[in-house]
Amino acid sequence: MDVYSQIISLAKRRGIFHPSYEIYGGEAGFYDYGPLGALLRHNVQNLWRNFYVLGEQCLEISTPVIAPYEVLKASGHVDKFLDVVVTCRKCRSAFKAEELSEEQLQALECPSCRGPLEKGRMNLMFETEIGAVNRREAFLRPETAQGIFVNFPLLYQYARRKLPFGVVQVGRGFRNEVSPRQGLYRLREFSMAEAEIFFDPEDKTHPRFGEVAGDQVNVIPAGGEELRSSVGRLMEEGIINNQALAYYLALTQRFLLAAGIDPAKLRFRQHQREEMAHYARDCWDAEIHTALGWIECVGIADRTAYDLTAHMQATGADMTAFRAYGEPVKEKRRRIVPDMAKLGPAFKDRAKDIVEQLERMEPPPEESALQVTLEGERVMLDPEFFEVVEEEVTVTGKNVIPHVIEPSYGIDRIIYSILEHNYVEAEKEGERYVSLRLPPSIAPVTAGVFPLVSKDGLPQVALDLDRHLRERGIMTFYDEAGSIGRRYARMDEIGTPFCVTVDHTTLEDDTVTVRFRDTTEQVRVPRHRLAAWIDENIRPQ
Repeated sequence: MDVYSQIISLAKRRGIFHPSYEIYGGEAGFYDYGPLGALLRHNVQNLWRNFYVLGEQCLEISTPVIAPYEVLKASGHVDKFLDVVVTCRKCRSAFKAEELSEEQLQALECPSCRGPLEKGRMNLMFETEIGAVNRREAFLRPETAQGIFVNFPLLYQYARRKLPFGVVQVGRGFRNEVSPRQGLYRLREFSMAEAEIFFDPEDKTHPRFGEVAGDQVNVIPAGGEELRSSVGRLMEEGIINNQALAYYLALTQRFLLAAGIDPAKLRFRQHQREEMAHYARDCWDAEIHTALGWIECVGIADRTAYDLTAHMQATGADMTAFRAYGEPVKEKRRRIVPDMAKLGPAFKDRAKDIVEQLERMEPPPEESALQVTLEGERVMLDPEFFEVVEEEVTVTGKNVIPHVIEPSYGIDRIIYSILEHNYVEAEKEGERYVSLRLPPSIAPVTAGVFPLVSKDGLPQVALDLDRHLRERGIMTFYDEAGSIGRRYARMDEIGTPFCVTVDHTTLEDDTVTVRFRDTTEQVRVPRHRLAAWIDENIRPQ
C-alpha cells in the first residue's frame, strides 16, 4: 500500500478525517474531521495565529460565509472566477480541461465512455439566495478576503489610521470544483487562513525584513529554473519584486517548517502571467511535494489596490488611507460643492447621503453627470445639483488607496502534507509499527497518561494527574487497557509526543516517567512540575 493510501486508512481508522455523508454513499469534495482531526486542525490554525496575530500583530475578524451578489460582482468573481469545463454529452461526466491529454481534447472524446465532449466555462461559486420573499442573489464566499476588504474603513480606524497594518481571518471557503478528488487535496468546502496586509502603495518595505533576509528558500521564478537562494538576494536581483512580498514568503516558510513540513519538499513557484488571478500583479505559490506530486498550499499575492478600488467604485465608500507630508504645502484643488437648494426638494431625506458621497468624490474633468448610490441602486446626478470650484488650500498630506499583500493558506492541504511528511513506518518485533512524528505544538493529544498496572492505587493517581493536566489546558488521553507497549503504540500512531506513566516509584517519591515519542527516551519528572514541564517542551523550537 502506498503512503497516500496508508494516510487515508489511518485517518479514517483513528478519527482524523473521512468522507462526508458516507451512509448515503458520500458526496465528492466534502470531508469530515473526526475527534483527532478537529483537534489537529485547531492546533494548526492556532499555530498560524501565533505567527500572524501574535507575531505580526494582525487584527483578527470573522465575517459571514454568504456574500451578496453585489460584493462579488464588484470584486470580479462573478465574471472571472471561472474554469474551463469539458462535459461528456453521453455519460455527463465532467472534467477540468487541464486534466485531459492534448489528444483527448483534440479528439473531443470522453476518456470514460468515448462519447462526444463539449467545452464550456463554469463559474465556480455556489449560488444561494438571501431572504424568504424578496430574495436576493448571493454566493457562498470563494475566499475570506472580501469580508476584510469591505470592512476597510472601520479596520483602518481600529489600526489607529496608520499603515502598514494587517487583518486576518480563519474560516471556510467554497468552490464548486468540477472534479473534486484525492482526499483533502481538492475540496468543495475547505478551511482557509488569510492575511490581508495593507501598505502605502509607494512604500512596500517591511520593518522586520532584516530578520528574514538570510533565510534560504527554494524558488522557481516564472520562466526560469529552480534555484536556492536567500530571500535578501532574491530581492536584490529583482526576482521578488518588493520587500513586503519577500517578507511574507519567508514567513510562510517559517510557519510551514514549524508545522512539520519537510524543508526538502517545499518550494515557491512564481505564477506565469497567464495563470495569474484577475486581482494579482504578482503571486508566488508555496508548493509541497507529496505522493500526489507538487501541490499548491499557500498563495502569496500582490493584489495591489484592486479590491479596495473596486469596492470604492461600486459603493462610493472611502477606501483610502492618509499619507502625511513632511511639511504642509499649498496647492490648488478642485472640489465638488453640492447645491442643497436643489438636492433637498428633489431627493428629500436622501439628500444628506448624496452630499456625503459627493464630498468624497473627485470632481469630473468637465461638466458632466456623476454617479451616486442610493439604497443599493446607482443614480446619475446631473450637473445642476452641484458645482465644481477651484481654491488654494494648505494640505498636510494626501489620501491614497492602499496596496495589499495577501498570504492565503489552504489549511486542509497543509494538514494532509503534514501527516504524510511525518508518517514513519517501521517493523517492531515482527509487526508493522506506525508513528506520526508531529511537532508537539500541533499534536491533537499532547500526553497519554497511564497507570503502569490497574491495581495498587495507581489508576486513581493517574486519573487525578490526567484531570490536573486538562485543567491546565493540556489535551490528554487516559488509557489503562493492555500492555504498556500497546498503549505507547496507540499514542505513537496519532502523534502524541509524550506518554506519562504512573508507577510504584510515583507512590514513593511523587515522580512520574515521561517517554518521548521519537526517541523512546524516558525521564522522570516531579508530578507537581509535570504541567509546566510539558508547556516548556511543546513550544515550537
